[in-house]
Amino acid sequence: MTLLSDQADDIRALVGSADPGAVWAVGGPEGVEAASHSGDPGDAGEADLDVGGLAAVLALWPAIGSLVEEGALRLHTPLTAYGDEAAAGTPPGTTAHHLLTHPDGTTALTRLAEHLSGSPLAELAATRVWHPLGMTRTRFADDTLRAPLADLVRFLRHLLSPAEPADRAADPAEPADPPKPGAPVDPSGPAGITRAWTSESLRIRTGELTPARGLLWHPAPHGVWTHPAPAPGGPALWISPRHRRWALLLPTDRATPLRTAFRAAAFALP
Repeated sequence: MTLLSDQADDIRALVGSADPGAVWAVGGPEGVEAASHSGDPGDAGEADLDVGGLAAVLALWPAIGSLVEEGALRLHTPLTAYGDEAAAGTPPGTTAHHLLTHPDGTTALTRLAEHLSGSPLAELAATRVWHPLGMTRTRFADDTLRAPLADLVRFLRHLLSPAEPADRAADPAEPADPPKPGAPVDPSGPAGITRAWTSESLRIRTGELTPARGLLWHPAPHGVWTHPAPAPGGPALWISPRHRRWALLLPTDRATPLRTAFRAAAFALP
């Protein structure tokens, strides 16, 4: 689904009236179709943006996916199987699946990823996700995650056309022949984000419970999935494999409710 010029104009008018300083972009697998900034050198779109509110989806979610991909982590295995440190601070019986579908699970997930990989999340994400995708300027700095608009575009484009390692397991949720819990994990590991992990994440994983959840992604109307920052009015990413479209919004005025209207405009049918 290609963004039409009048749709792009509607988005510009919407953001311009509500939050003129916001950084935003809408596009598909081929790249950006409309954006707040051109991305030229020296343009504000190429500045290193504070995307700390999106660290869970830009760093943690793909890092967990890489551990699942290589068989170091089973989503439905209790965390105690990976050692006391992996399960610290969680109720008995907690699994990675529980944490991925719970709004407050990111701290325990980060501890789990670092325990299994033996590396800080920043190193794990850089080695396995950001550098393979060409996101060479994405990094943790000054107590937050920073990335230029171009790197965020690379990430979202990849979700619509992800890599397919030849040796990936048929079901990423329950990989075949995983290493024994506590076995050493290769820090390099699988690179990028596979189509299987994206597909498993962008489906309802909570049954009939409400609110419905995927794996760190939330369903939105009309086949769209979103990962919003925890704080109201914060940044958000959207992806729709059905419509072959992605969108991102980094507001500057968090007092103005813009996310819902922006999503509706970005994914409006022509």
